[in-house]
Formats: sequence, structure tokens, C-alpha cells
Amino acid sequence: MNRRVRHWLLAVALALICTIGMAQAQPGGASDAVAKDTPLQHLPALRGDYFLHASAAVGRSFHIYVRLPEGYDPDAPQRYPVVYLLDGDSLFPILAANHLFLTYDDGLPEAIVVGIAYGGFESSVNRRGYDFSAPAADAREDQGGADRFLALLREELLPEVERRYAADPMRRILFGQSRGGYFVLYSAFVAPDLFWGRIASNPAFDPGRGRFFAAPPAAVRDDLGLVVTSGARDWPALRESALAWFDAWRDRQDAPWAVHLHTVPDGTHAADSVNSYRAGMGWLFGKRDGGAR
Repeated sequence: MNRRVRHWLLAVALALICTIGMAQAQPGGASDAVAKDTPLQHLPALRGDYFLHASAAVGRSFHIYVRLPEGYDPDAPQRYPVVYLLDGDSLFPILAANHLFLTYDDGLPEAIVVGIAYGGFESSVNRRGYDFSAPAADAREDQGGADRFLALLREELLPEVERRYAADPMRRILFGQSRGGYFVLYSAFVAPDLFWGRIASNPAFDPGRGRFFAAPPAAVRDDLGLVVTSGARDWPALRESALAWFDAWRDRQDAPWAVHLHTVPDGTHAADSVNSYRAGMGWLFGKRDGGAR
């Protein structure tokens, strides 16, 4: 075999490899079935889907992990609540899998669980501090991106999820922990109708603390719920802020959502997301009593 023939065969082989790789990367491509056979498919409590979302609003890409309910049939008429998890890098494998056990033990309805992940914890990749904090006079230079992230949810991700899956747009839930909890509160005050239920787990309240004690815009819906969970051993400043916030909203008549505070006994700042999720979801789905626990 002469050198020209060998070079031609090598070029053909490289072209075939590129073609196969592109097909695997494109939904619906010829090798889509192979592309979807990911390691998560072999963890049945997390079985579902994944896609990379390039956000025009934020200007960065996000890894979107989707856990589908047991017995999920996209062609069936049933539509499921959708839980959107901020900090999906860490919270998706914990809370998406635990949702299955909550259906077993607590009778919680099955749901589609969506983890919004950065793909790493490095500050060059993970911009949660910017994305989950709102502009304010006391905001740092690395804060203030919440409006862009809210646009990502409202204009891009929620419509995409509801296009792809059997989602009930009337039962959207947003869960966030710590700085993510701040964003949950922020979204409740600027776009109350966007989510049916919200759970802010050990939320931060700064920057712009005052906005969370001011009147939010009126909501169109009258069935909205906002849960704030607080660990009994959370960082003292956050614990005090959570209690102060609930006291401020306990008897107010201008709240567009029913509010509920749940104290996690012996709960710490980061290790009790499962307990926050359980308490918040249980209250949203039928245990609304308007009081604190």
C-alpha cells in the first residue's frame, strides 16, 4: 500500500469518527440511543435524561440532569410536577434519588426532578455566588446576576423542560440551599407566579436584605406556597434572619404566597438538605397549616 492510499484511508477514518461523534451529540441523531446510554441509566433511582443548555441570558452553559418518575411514559396523558434543583452539581444525586423514597414512605407524588449544574466547584466554572445574588447597594463585584439567571429559567429552561417531558406547568417547584435559597426568595419576590411552590433551605438574606421584608408584586394565582427551612444549628446570623423573616410575614395580608417556616431539629447549614426537602415538599403537597414547626 503506497503512502497516498494510506493517507486517504486515514482521512476517511477520521471523517467517520467525527461524523459518529456529532451524531451522538445531537438529540435524535443516528447514534442517539448510544449517546443516552450513560452511567446514570444504570442507577435506577436517578434514571432519566441529560442535556447541555447553552444559555443566551446568562452567556454560559449549564449541565441539566433529569430524573424521570418510575413508570414514566411520555405518551401517557399524565403530567408530573417538576422540581428544579439549584446547585445540581451536589443536590441532584442526593435529592433526586431521595424523592423516590419519599413516594414510598410519605406518599409524596412522583415528580420530574431537574438538576441545574455547573459541572464543577471551581470558581472559574461555578458562578453560583453571582447567579444566585441580586443587584443591591451592598452587593460585591462578584454578585448581582440573579436577574439574568431568572431569565434563564423563565425564558429558556422551563419552556425547554416542558417541551421535552410530560411536565405540569402549573406545578413547578424551585429548591435552593444557602445562596441558592436566597435566589428562591428573590424569585418569589419578583416573579411570584413563576413557581407554584418554593423551598428556601437555610437561605442567605444579603445583599439587599430589605427587599425580603418589603411588599412583593401581586400574584395572579392564589395557590402559591413558600417554605423557608432553617436548621436549629445553622449559622447564627442565618438562623436569626430566617426567624425574623417568618415573624415579619406571619400575619401580613399582602403575601402572594402561603408562607411556612420549618425548623430542622439539630440541623446544620449544609448537611440537612434532605430534611429540608422532605419538610418542604410534604407541606406543599397537602400539609399547609400556615404555622411554624
